[in-house]
Amino acid sequence: MQSPTAIRAGAARSYTIPTDCRESDGTYAWDSTTMIVVTLDAENATGIGYSYTHRSAAVVARDLIAKQCVGADALNTNGIFSAMRQAQRNYGREGIAATALSAIDIALWDLKAKLLHHSLAKLLGCVRDAAPVYGSGGFTSYTDAQLRAQLAGWVERGIPRVKIKIGTHPEQDPHRVAIARESIGEQTELFVDANGAYSRKQALYFAEKFFDEQHVVWFEEPVSSDDLEGLRLICRRAPAQMDIAAGEYGWDAMYLRRMMNAGAVDVIQADATRCGGVTGFMDAAALADVHPLPLSAHCGPTVHMHLACAARPLRHVEYFHDHVRIEQMFFDGFRAASSDGCMHPDFARPGLGIELKQKDAEQYLDDL
Repeated sequence: MQSPTAIRAGAARSYTIPTDCRESDGTYAWDSTTMIVVTLDAENATGIGYSYTHRSAAVVARDLIAKQCVGADALNTNGIFSAMRQAQRNYGREGIAATALSAIDIALWDLKAKLLHHSLAKLLGCVRDAAPVYGSGGFTSYTDAQLRAQLAGWVERGIPRVKIKIGTHPEQDPHRVAIARESIGEQTELFVDANGAYSRKQALYFAEKFFDEQHVVWFEEPVSSDDLEGLRLICRRAPAQMDIAAGEYGWDAMYLRRMMNAGAVDVIQADATRCGGVTGFMDAAALADVHPLPLSAHCGPTVHMHLACAARPLRHVEYFHDHVRIEQMFFDGFRAASSDGCMHPDFARPGLGIELKQKDAEQYLDDL
């Protein structure tokens, strides 16, 4: 006999949204962002999940939904997660496969929380009632004026820490970091992200220079995340008050465990839209907790707002310009950062507290 909370239907759609201006970091440039959105239906509830990825991830997600989700009990999130991972064995579990699974897992947990009439944060068990954030953007394609306006805007809204991109033109980076510091004042924490663009010796040079001159306290991916030895070198030799961070490209908790065990970071990053959804992120949080290392959530602020409230070692959530903009456009119930520098879940709304704005999203539909 089928469970009364069996998943009766599901869907996965892809949407491509133009950026508000051309953007770039140390190793890549883009003018649009693609998001897949998964919906799962059971009883009178619909769960929503999403990932920022390639549109082909929606095709993979549809196959997983049809074969592993429909007919399964929506409350059995661990069982469905394991079945999906097993089903991916022969075509690989990383990259597009991981983002497809992640979007489904987020939708599963949103659906489960809605069926049980709890917010996702409360269902997982809260450690805190709000998610501290840092403003993130400062793209290398920005003019000085754009950089000043964006950073100053975050500070004016009460966000006490901000991050800029560096690495496209290393010779210009000291100037851009100085502009950033001038724009935010002395009390706001300043982060930089090279997206792996520097060599080891460049990264060591800039770590000292940025800290000494502008008191940069966070250096993300100074070298490639694939270079664990290089990350460990920077981690050991950077100024003691500067955190070295990486992990956003981890497709599962095992990847993040290897990075932690290598002593490659001071702060481990994880992204629920890549590393296995809610299930994978909470696995990463447990590993960080026992390592022990602080954990920072990468992008996807709406889902990470809830996970941040439940993850014990969580330090903050990346309030990324593109994703804030898209999630405001696509989701009714989006919660912007407040003047206290935190995102606050609406604990009165079940699940993630969002509903898809179907009509608004339709114009960006980009399905395969």
